[in-house]
Amino acid sequence: MEKKTVLTGITTTGTPHIGNYLGAIKPAIDLSRGDTYNNFYFLADYHALIKCHDPERVAQSTREIAATWLALGLDTDKATFYRQTDVPEITELTWILTCMCSKGLMNRAHAYKASVDANRDAGNPDLDDGVTMGLFSYPILMAADILMFNADLIPVGKDQIQHIEMARDVAGRFNHTYRPLFTQPEAVVDEQTQLIPGLDGRKMSKSYNNTIPLFSSADELYKLIKQIKTDTRTPGEPKDPDTSTIFQLYSCFANEQERLAMRQQFENGIGWGDAKKELFEFLDSKLSAPRILYNELMNDLGSVEEVLLKGADKARSVATPMLEQVRIAAGIRPLTYVAEQLSEEKQKKEKSAEAIARAEEGRRRGILMQLKPLLARVESADDKATAAQEIVADKMAEVESLKKKAKQKAQNELDVLQEELAAYL
Repeated sequence: MEKKTVLTGITTTGTPHIGNYLGAIKPAIDLSRGDTYNNFYFLADYHALIKCHDPERVAQSTREIAATWLALGLDTDKATFYRQTDVPEITELTWILTCMCSKGLMNRAHAYKASVDANRDAGNPDLDDGVTMGLFSYPILMAADILMFNADLIPVGKDQIQHIEMARDVAGRFNHTYRPLFTQPEAVVDEQTQLIPGLDGRKMSKSYNNTIPLFSSADELYKLIKQIKTDTRTPGEPKDPDTSTIFQLYSCFANEQERLAMRQQFENGIGWGDAKKELFEFLDSKLSAPRILYNELMNDLGSVEEVLLKGADKARSVATPMLEQVRIAAGIRPLTYVAEQLSEEKQKKEKSAEAIARAEEGRRRGILMQLKPLLARVESADDKATAAQEIVADKMAEVESLKKKAKQKAQNELDVLQEELAAYL
């Protein structure tokens, strides 16, 4: 059975913190140690430019994140570890996919809508004020990251699920228009990784300024842990471990026996100062060895650069032939190109039932995207049956009024409409 491909990227805009480690880096490294998947992990430095225009911050973050992955034990002989900007095929694919992506799809992206809403709430008449084309269309760059390597599984947070759906839509449209070259990716969300608390009890995030840098010094680590918010219960009073940031962070690094022992201390009334000290000593013992290696790597960035360039070569060995297929499918070909002539019998043998089904799924998804406004009109109507009949009648009239290719396109849309609205017709 062919291995599935897992792909994960981390944007290079900040210093890696414990939330990054537990939510993305550790699960990815653990996954790469087996032989179940093909693993692609990359530094998303083009994505960093969307919101961060501080070149020194982007550069420093790139160094820190690369060293972090290596210090934590990523085996780059098993996983493909690369810098996004070292694979130019990704940006070329981004443009080709941009030409396949409707503006309406990008209008629905969460980040863009949030910017528009913020301008509206502020009374700004220019709803696109401050919106760059990078912010508007970055889901297409993300789609290119994924589709370039035909990734099957994309570990993401809940806020990124929409972008995986967009990648599926773009892949479906390309497959329908040209050739079925792209796999339909699936989002993989680990609910537990969404619950890692920061110093103030909210989800650990740079935007909340409540993070604990993964490789801060021992003194800095203890200083930050002492800032964790607690309640007013005194030593000797039982404390609820399930509502405590201290216990939750401890549990993220502990085995079952260690977790149960710490829970018992909470129920026995451990003082908050002692609990913070125990958390510090426990985390420091877990992080001291990789911290030493991290500092060594940060003082030997030439070796880190070599690892990234080696990873880029591995990534391009996949990306280059893939992009060549995409170019040829879209008509970007040498003048002397002659398509391989296959006999009808050979074509039948090469087209598996799975490939045909995948192409049909992509074609239908592409059509459904175009029909969403019409289907939404029916769902919001008081008399759904009448609304459905009117829409189908209009589409039938449109089919009759068109010729050749345009007529076939409208007929395809009519077929899908009739299937989707069958309950009302």
